[in-house]
Amino acid sequence: MPPFIFHPLSSGDRLDHFLAHHLKGEHSRSLIQKWIKSGHVTVNEIKTHASYSVKEGDKIILVIPEVQPVTMGAEDIPLSILYEDSDLLVVNKPPGMVIHPGAGHTEHTLVNALLSHCRGSLSGIGGFERPGIVHRLDKDTSGCIIVAKNDFTHELLSKQFQSRDIKKVYRALVHGRIDQPKFSINLPIGRHPHHRQKMAILESGRPALTDVIVVEKFTHFSHVECWLHSGRTHQIRVHLTSKGHALLGDKVYGRARGQTGALETQRQMLHAMVLGFKHPRSEKWIEFTAPLPEDFLKTLSKLK
Repeated sequence: MPPFIFHPLSSGDRLDHFLAHHLKGEHSRSLIQKWIKSGHVTVNEIKTHASYSVKEGDKIILVIPEVQPVTMGAEDIPLSILYEDSDLLVVNKPPGMVIHPGAGHTEHTLVNALLSHCRGSLSGIGGFERPGIVHRLDKDTSGCIIVAKNDFTHELLSKQFQSRDIKKVYRALVHGRIDQPKFSINLPIGRHPHHRQKMAILESGRPALTDVIVVEKFTHFSHVECWLHSGRTHQIRVHLTSKGHALLGDKVYGRARGQTGALETQRQMLHAMVLGFKHPRSEKWIEFTAPLPEDFLKTLSKLK
């Protein structure tokens, strides 16, 4: 397909808004933003960002990438489905399952299971490697995840995540006895300046707010509930670690001491327990709860 070339007649519009308008709504803004981020859009022969303010006389070139065929295989992997209709499903993801194929994980992912279960009825906004995937959970985090079956649903769910209208409640087991019943952590999070695979508390980071409620406390550990008011990468893990309460089993942010013998765990003890949102089609509020997984309950039993 030949490139699209645009010359704005006025200034001030955001680049993604400008392209969405001039493409006459044929492509969603989320998809256009992905094209901009991946370098398929240049302004005056320079790659830029979605919020760039276009100027009169700019030369904007869009090269729409070819649709790549889905090469991933559908796998008949059992799924714990909390809810499903013609637009979406909510899955209780088990610990240890990767969300989508990538380096080192080409099989046995949630996407492989979805390709089998949904028989191709998945949104394409996330790209050919992430069909239906609206948001993510770490490999070792268990619990609720929403899957979109069409672009209409995906677009409206993404807007709810962006506007922080999604209810997200997690449970975690952490180091240290927490005596106060509840507290909030309001600290900005950004990419670690030296370890690019990690996140960190940074003054230059993006705002992040977590409310923490103590469910149960033990001699050296605590069972907590975390309410997310933002959606930063590794937010709960980074916030709790910053207060001296690293998650049990967290090999990235956790402490080397205090986790031996009977309390040694195979993953970070974090579970996405409650997920609530407005259904894109009916506009009614719906809410789901994923029961605590077996390994979480076993660790909790040992603490007791």
